[in-house]
Amino acid sequence: MLISRFVLLLMVLAASLSLQAQELQLKISDVLLASPVNPTNANGQRRPADFIVAVVNSEPITNNELQLDIERARQQLAQQRRPVPTRAELAREVLERIIIDRVQLQLARDTGLRADGAAIDAAEQTIARQNQLELPELRRRVAADGVSPAQFRTQLRDQIVLSRLRERELEPRARVTELDIDEYLRQAQESADPSSRQINLAQILIVVPDDANAEQMAVRQARAEAVLARVRAGEDFATLARELSDAAEKANGGQLGLRPLGRYPPLFVEASQKLAVGEVSGLLRSGAGFHILKLLERPTAGLLLPAATTQSRARHILLRPGPRLTEAAALDRLDALREQVLSGRADFATLAREVSQDGSAAQGGDLGWAGPGMFVPEFEQVMNQLALGQLSEPLVSRFGVHLIQLLERRQVETSQREQREAVRNLLRERKLDEAFPVWAQDLRGRAYVELREAPQ
Repeated sequence: MLISRFVLLLMVLAASLSLQAQELQLKISDVLLASPVNPTNANGQRRPADFIVAVVNSEPITNNELQLDIERARQQLAQQRRPVPTRAELAREVLERIIIDRVQLQLARDTGLRADGAAIDAAEQTIARQNQLELPELRRRVAADGVSPAQFRTQLRDQIVLSRLRERELEPRARVTELDIDEYLRQAQESADPSSRQINLAQILIVVPDDANAEQMAVRQARAEAVLARVRAGEDFATLARELSDAAEKANGGQLGLRPLGRYPPLFVEASQKLAVGEVSGLLRSGAGFHILKLLERPTAGLLLPAATTQSRARHILLRPGPRLTEAAALDRLDALREQVLSGRADFATLAREVSQDGSAAQGGDLGWAGPGMFVPEFEQVMNQLALGQLSEPLVSRFGVHLIQLLERRQVETSQREQREAVRNLLRERKLDEAFPVWAQDLRGRAYVELREAPQ
């Protein structure tokens, strides 16, 4: 599907995005779980009549819903180059996921959790912004995938509600003690032996024969430089590796795999030390030929943060929705304040002192210096994308609706307190990851679920 190429970063879905690492980056197709069902197939033949495949607490799941989700799952697995199970196995897995989601949505509804139009608007705007699309273009592409804007918003609403439910239900199970942090740091220090560190590299190799003359050498070098230029111009590294590399790993996008440094050639180890994850090396020459390396992964050993880290100093205006202020009204008000600041008709700090409902209001909304992990993900992600002096669009977090302005950035040595805070956040995420499947299965076990056979 065309739309499945676009990354969905639902920053407003704070809890679900933090509960499971695999949900940090969702595709738009992951949200489109209930597309309209076309009654005819590609040949214009009428589809068989729909029927119920399961009942969850008296709420039906139809075969059309199931088949649409199965097809999306197959497409996503194929795009990720992962093995696709048999259709029967995939059907069981997809149906179970639908059942578990349906049970959670029912609990959310029964306990009064809602997502109003403002939260859905903010999610839709976030998707468009993160995919570098205008909202009309996003809707056009969603519609081209067979999903109406109303159905897309329904799926966004469900994702927001699920995230809020999971945050509420699982947060008490994710408390991290000081003893937990001490034990993690002790184990990390014991495993910090440099020989045990691992990296994952991908390479594009242009082979130079042992008996190559100067002219042949020049031709191979020119070929390698042309490939490097294409990589640096933004072409996909894995695709170029499959098409142009002479290495045995070309079919796997050039991936060499996660392995200890000692199992990589010294040339590769030395070159990788200068790279951040995702960066590409210059042209490297070995006895085999010319290499281009990409650092895919460098798992952190020992302490979580590097010796130096980036800190940001920002200020914000916070409005907390309640009985007298809806999320929609809060978003509209902050949007109007943003326009006042941008036009020079108002000063940000003055507005923060007058209207912000955060403890930072007295300081003009100034939040002071903060390192990674100090703010909730949906706030931090927007802040990290701002240029100096830039104002964000109004955004929704678990605390309310914010307007952010970035004031300064700096590189500082990582303090012991920041190390411990980073460990606390990591351990919290681990506990949430461990608690979620247990909680979800318990919820599913207490629900009435009836599976039905297809009509004969």
